[in-house]
Parts: sequence; structure tokens; C-alpha cells
Amino acid sequence: MKLYQELTDRGFIHQTSAEIEEILDGPKRTIYHGIDPSADSAHAGNLVIWYLLRHLAKAGHTIVFLVGGATGRIGDPKPDAERTLLPEETIESNFASIQSQARKFIDTEDIIFVNNYDWFKEIKFIDFLRDVGKHFTVNELIKKDAIANRLSSDIGLSYTEFAYPLVQGYDYLELYRTYGCDVQVGGSDQWGNIVAGVDLVRRKEQASVYALTVPLVTDKATGKKFGKSEGNAVWIDPQKTTPYQFYQFWLNASDESVIDYLKLFTFLSLDEIAELEKDAQVNPGARAAQKQLAFSVTTLVHDEAAAVASKNVSDILFGSREVQDISADEIDILLRNAPCIDIKEPEELVAVLVATELATSKREARTFIESGAVSINNQKVLDVGATIGPEWFTNGIALLRRGKKSYSVLVIRD
Repeated sequence: MKLYQELTDRGFIHQTSAEIEEILDGPKRTIYHGIDPSADSAHAGNLVIWYLLRHLAKAGHTIVFLVGGATGRIGDPKPDAERTLLPEETIESNFASIQSQARKFIDTEDIIFVNNYDWFKEIKFIDFLRDVGKHFTVNELIKKDAIANRLSSDIGLSYTEFAYPLVQGYDYLELYRTYGCDVQVGGSDQWGNIVAGVDLVRRKEQASVYALTVPLVTDKATGKKFGKSEGNAVWIDPQKTTPYQFYQFWLNASDESVIDYLKLFTFLSLDEIAELEKDAQVNPGARAAQKQLAFSVTTLVHDEAAAVASKNVSDILFGSREVQDISADEIDILLRNAPCIDIKEPEELVAVLVATELATSKREARTFIESGAVSINNQKVLDVGATIGPEWFTNGIALLRRGKKSYSVLVIRD
């Protein structure tokens, strides 16, 4: 299968400035993508483009990865507010972190990392206006979605943000001249900025270069922008989003979206994904597609050991693995990610259910026990007078559950 067909079938292609087959299946190209260091880590929403870059690299194209030390000092126009300008030392620190993450993820020798501050710090303002600014008209700029939306709002638009397409456009010109870059890829929200670079290269160099964007990924079940979990970004940095939390984000993918995510965020073949889709239709409760997705992405972003440990802890919390099988590393993950309570055994089960907030009162706790809704380490407890003693604990922990989804880890501290 040709690369353009593979990427189209997987859902990577949104907009292109020429025939996609001409761009991807002709001569090997030098392709660039840029990201501003507005945070000290990439997040799950960035990964769709990073996966695309990895596909392109595997196909033999050379990747230039730009981290915008200069554009990061400006910030592209947000839909609803002007970006906060970051201190220079923060930008430099963020630059190093994101570059390290991208190098590990894209995992190819044919990748070149650049910082656009390296050339912009040498450019004089008057020279930039003369050599670049004259190739842009205000009429063109105000038609770009990001700029038009802000101009029509009460927020307004600073000149700094208004000039952003010129700066990004110049990046394309610089990379074309230095590395022969002739394709830029980015998110669909960057289309206007990318095309600005295509036009600038054409005007300055009389050369044809190309633009390609990926679609905005959303959760079909909720309509929310992909990569957000309860309002918070899902980070690649394990200090900001633990591997277990990262695994859970993918495991919780909706049935409506999981097949799309498998196509975009794994390297499983399309035939393998089709089989998972069939299985999901026959037995959706098994969530085999979600489990494969979570394991695959966590392995690639972190490593297989982190994925295995996250899977094992998840299986313990949701009932398919015994707590007695837990390792020391998995106990640490469990205690950092699950609701926990310290107890002094022996304690009455009824009182512990209330203390863990699995029941709102002792009366409700007794009702739960009598109805068979309460278990310890996957063993039902039906005695309302039961106490929690040492026989329930393995390596100082026990798992108390009410129903299938409500649980708390009981801990005996030394």
C-alpha cells in the first residue's frame, strides 16, 4: 500500500496544498514540523502529528523538528485571549524538555532539531519588514481564521500576534534555503500560518513547497477536543501525568472513538485494527480495543515496563487480577494513583466502609454488605459484623470494593 493511501485510511490527512500522492509518494522529501515551547512538556494532543512524523520517517523522508525559541516569545493568536509572554529562561528550559521528548518518540537518525531563535536573533527589524513584510498584505492576513476571529471579538489583537504568520512564514523560507524543506506539517488550526510560508517561499525563491495538516481530533462521544481529561492536559512528562494516569486516559477511550484512535495512535496494521473492531462489536464489554490502545501508546511514550505495570495495577483495581500477585513497584503505583486509607486492624468493616466514603452511613454500609455488593480482594463479604484483620492483607495492603467501580486501598503502616 502506498504511503498516501495508508495515511489517508488512518485519518491523518485533512488539508493539502497539492495532490497528496505527489507530496508523499514521489521523491524523498525533507519535512518539517514546528512547536512552540509554551509548556515544559508535549501533551497527548501533540501526538497525532508526532505519529505522522514517525510514519514519514519510516518511509524514508527526512524530518526537521523545529522548537520555536523565537515564536515562543510571541505566541500565535489564541481564539479567546492573548498569550502570556514567558520569561526567556522558561522558554529555554521548555525547549530542552520538548526536544528530548520528540527525539525519544520519533526515534530516527534522520531527524534534525532546530531553534528558530538561532536565525531570528540576527535579523534586524527594518530588514525583516523590507524583505519579508512587503510580501504580505493586510488584506490576506485578516482573512486568516485565527486573526479574523480575534478581530471580530471584544478582545482585540496585538500587533505581536498579528505578525505571527510572517514569523512562521519566514521559518519555512529559512528551512527551505538551509535544508531543502519542501513540506510543512501541522494541525488544522495552523493552516493559515503554513500557507503563509508556502506563499513566501514561492515569492522569494520561485519554488513550489507544500502544506499538509492533520485534522482536529475529538472524542466522538463528548465532542470535546482530544487530549483533555476533566479540563487538564494529558502530559507526556511522567512527572506531570504518571504512566498509570496516561494508560488510564487511553483505556477510557469511548467506544465511538477507540477505532479511530487505534488508527492514529498505534502502528498496528489496518487489518489488525479491523479485527479489533469486529471483536468490539461482538463483545464491547471486554474493551479489548481500549486495552490494546492503552498498552500500545504507553509502551511507545514511556516503555514496555511502565505499560505492563500500569496494566497490572488497572487489572487489580478493576477485578481481573488478584491483589496477592502485586509487585513492589506496582504497590507504589497503586498507592500514588488509587484512593487509600490507613487503618489499624482489626477494624469493623462497617466503619471502614464509611471512613473510605464507600458508604455514607453505617446503615447504608450494612445494606451494601447484606446485598453482596462489598468485597475484599475480590472475595464477597456477607457478614455485617465482619472485621478487617491481618488475614486480608498482602504486603501491607488490601483492596476494598463496593460494586464494580468503587474501591479503596486499605493500608497498614509499619
